[in-house]
Amino acid sequence: MGRALFIVDVQNDFTEGGALGVAGGAAVAEGVTAWLRDHADDYDLIVASRDWHDGHNDNGGHFANDSEPDFVESWPVHCVAGTPGADYHPALDTTRVTHHVHKGQGVPAYSLFEGRTEAGETVHELLDERGIHEVDVVGIATDYCVRASALDALGHGQHVRVLTGLVAGVAPTSSEAALAELAHAGAELVD
Repeated sequence: MGRALFIVDVQNDFTEGGALGVAGGAAVAEGVTAWLRDHADDYDLIVASRDWHDGHNDNGGHFANDSEPDFVESWPVHCVAGTPGADYHPALDTTRVTHHVHKGQGVPAYSLFEGRTEAGETVHELLDERGIHEVDVVGIATDYCVRASALDALGHGQHVRVLTGLVAGVAPTSSEAALAELAHAGAELVD
């Protein structure tokens, strides 16, 4: 039974000082690097996702270009492909990552299952080809992209563990609600 690690959106724009920075984002980057140092060999597949939005349009209404963002479905401009904000946080060591996924190219996308590798592979294909049945999820933000990625992994029939010490959310209340929803859906929350 294979195991995968999903590292969700540990990017400059989602960490302190970024366009949509969350408190604790840099600590997540450091913590994931330490986890990889100690546990990378436990995984058959390590997938890291990045928001990778178009810079010349509103990405299907995801960017609030002509109005105030509602911070639910529309957001300030963030993680534009090829900009420093879209880069992985410098404290995240990606040398053990086996596959990099870009998501949100021209459309809203929260789950890393909505992305593709540079070779065009989907996360579904990566999991199926390698016989993966267990997924650990870490990253940013607990209440949005971590939540969506973990729910999609559950929907794909995976046993999902969310490593709660390696996630950071937009807000405490919505992050707690997301973790409760994930636990109710069948995810295991591991401190």
